Amino acid sequence: MPTFTETLARHGLTLRRAAPRILQLNVGKLCNLTCSHCHVNAGPGRKEIMDYETVDRILAWQRRARLPVIDLTGGAPEMMPAFKYLVSALRTLDPQATIIDRCNLTILLEPGYEGMAEFLRTHRVEIVASMPCYSPENVNAQRGEGVFDSSIAALQKLNALGYGIDPALPLHLVFNPNGAKLPGPQAELEADYKRELREHFGIEFNQLFTITNLPVSRFASWLRHNGHYESYLEFLVNAFNPATVAGLMCRDTINVSWQGELFDCDFNQMMKLPMAGVVGRGVRHLWDLDPAALEGAPIATAAHCYGCTAGAGSSCTGSLIDAEAEAEADATPATQLA
Repeated sequence: MPTFTETLARHGLTLRRAAPRILQLNVGKLCNLTCSHCHVNAGPGRKEIMDYETVDRILAWQRRARLPVIDLTGGAPEMMPAFKYLVSALRTLDPQATIIDRCNLTILLEPGYEGMAEFLRTHRVEIVASMPCYSPENVNAQRGEGVFDSSIAALQKLNALGYGIDPALPLHLVFNPNGAKLPGPQAELEADYKRELREHFGIEFNQLFTITNLPVSRFASWLRHNGHYESYLEFLVNAFNPATVAGLMCRDTINVSWQGELFDCDFNQMMKLPMAGVVGRGVRHLWDLDPAALEGAPIATAAHCYGCTAGAGSSCTGSLIDAEAEAEADATPATQLA
């Protein structure tokens, strides 16, 4: 199998950083769910969680850097003890910043988190919520029994608060395929989601993001257990689409671990691949980083990067190219392993 760098070179491409725009904080691996596709290997028993000292050092850095987008992920970010402290401080620091909470929905109904949805509304936090399907069978198979009903109840609660309806309160959903395949066309899936959720549950949302399952952590273990790991990697390699490279999320994202360590993306963090642009410079943590020094820097890559460049591409905001562009590039692969 060719390395990702070799494939880029074959297409006359290089992968370098643009100016940083997004500060993505993976605040830890604690979660109330144990999803089969989780690249973080998160769950209820995990102890890795960002503490107040690390939060304060990140806030001090952000006061200087002023990146316009702060993306909070996990685990379930809301389970971090310092979550409300962090969000409140970020909103006070920059009233116009985009603050994103990558929410699994069910946490909003858990004991002790009953007021979390109202808190998110008060601080105008954009919600990107995992919702693998609009039918209970697929959701429960991927995320656990009863998760579908809880997710629907949480979405209805968010709608009642104005999420997905008020332009100031964006609510986006995330689709991950159930198994070793690529997502279908994002626009078509979004239309299906909106129709089904509106007709059956009265739910409204803004956009659907389709994200490819990358062969990392728990999903990689599932692939190996079922004998699909090598064939899935080969499938992703064959589905490589050069048109996706310019829009890769690693180009303008600074990814930070629960300990403040630097990575080019959240998948690299799970693979323990440090940020390429600071290797050898004695910089390991966000608070030691000069963001201006990153523009033009290299990006660490490995085999899992093929997941972000397969088909229409995959990022934290869904597909990287639309269906028409994909067709023009003549790069539409089969969407499922044979």
